[in-house]
Amino acid sequence: MASYLFIESRDPFEVNDVDYYYDIASGLRSRNNEVTLFLVQNGVFPARQNPSSNTLSQLAESGVRILADELSLNERGITLDSLVDGVESSPLDIVIDEMVAGTKTIWH
Repeated sequence: MASYLFIESRDPFEVNDVDYYYDIASGLRSRNNEVTLFLVQNGVFPARQNPSSNTLSQLAESGVRILADELSLNERGITLDSLVDGVESSPLDIVIDEMVAGTKTIWH
């Protein structure tokens, strides 16, 4: 079993291939890999509760760990109580920690 860290910096409402990136993360998780999706910059927008946030909820339910950069959330006025279930706020330091630990990291 391998560990993967996907870093998503783009808003899926602006860029169509973000859903494909989520699909890759989901597929790796379904093969019993450890998968973390780290949302940063405009990638945090879908972490807000809204009618289109179903995708992140499904990823979380499948076992993908979903983290949202706390600075990116603050800069965009997204409060912790407005996050989708299964999304946690996290400092950017987690990326460095995961890379040092040997986690395969993919930035989109």
